[in-house]
Amino acid sequence: MSAAPALAFEEAPRRVFPRHPITVPLDLIVLRSGVPETLPGRCTDISETGAGAVVAGEMTAGQQVAVELRLPNVGVPVRARALVRYQRRLHCGLQFVGLSAEQREMIRYWVYRSSSDSVEVGKEDKVGVPSAEPHAVAVEPVAAPRRKIRIGRRGFYVLLACLAALSALGWWQWQRSWNELERRAPVEESGLRVSPDTMDKRILTKVEPVYPESARTAGTAGLVVLDAMIAPDGSVQSLRPVSGNDLLVRSATEAVQSWKFEPYLFSGKPVAVETTIAVEFRLN
Repeated sequence: MSAAPALAFEEAPRRVFPRHPITVPLDLIVLRSGVPETLPGRCTDISETGAGAVVAGEMTAGQQVAVELRLPNVGVPVRARALVRYQRRLHCGLQFVGLSAEQREMIRYWVYRSSSDSVEVGKEDKVGVPSAEPHAVAVEPVAAPRRKIRIGRRGFYVLLACLAALSALGWWQWQRSWNELERRAPVEESGLRVSPDTMDKRILTKVEPVYPESARTAGTAGLVVLDAMIAPDGSVQSLRPVSGNDLLVRSATEAVQSWKFEPYLFSGKPVAVETTIAVEFRLN
């Protein structure tokens, strides 16, 4: 019977940095049998060490994922690796791993801007309230008797029904938005991001990467995950490493750069698309 409290304590340790509420879109890249999969979601709170999110997909505690989100008033997206600390009913806790100094500064800047905006709003609320002068004689006005508002039993039930209707309406709108999020096609709303499975079937020319001898000697193996921009003609326009050993990332990037894809058509026209490419290095 003592196992349940211990588990709850491990899932919710005391945080060094406080979490700040936020509502922005978030993408998680997870590996399913060695194949990367993008899970859409929403970030609910964030700090320099982690974030809370609602994600449309199942994950396990201790699983390593890649995170991408955009903070308001910050032009550059936050991209980092993270560990899944827990997940309950689509709600999950993420702990950042190896967050760079620049990314920490981006989060601090957003926290500063958010707190500054809150202070400015508080100042505007106080505009127009006269302050008493130190030498002025204040005359206390006679307070008018306040009229008490009484609600009968019938009015109480009517008010309760209205509150229940508003709560149901809010839940219905949230559920509809979430269902739309779960039903989202492989191509994102921007029409530019395509799932890895879809693009893997459109490969025309594929060059296998060269296994670095130093990495092979050191027994280094694993998966390299790259974010790729595919040009309208099917060539690889740009690559950005998401995870993997540096030596393996360099070799995978050189090989994938020469890959050729069948042009992706959108509304009958070839367009540039973003996707995720995984390259596995095996010692055997």
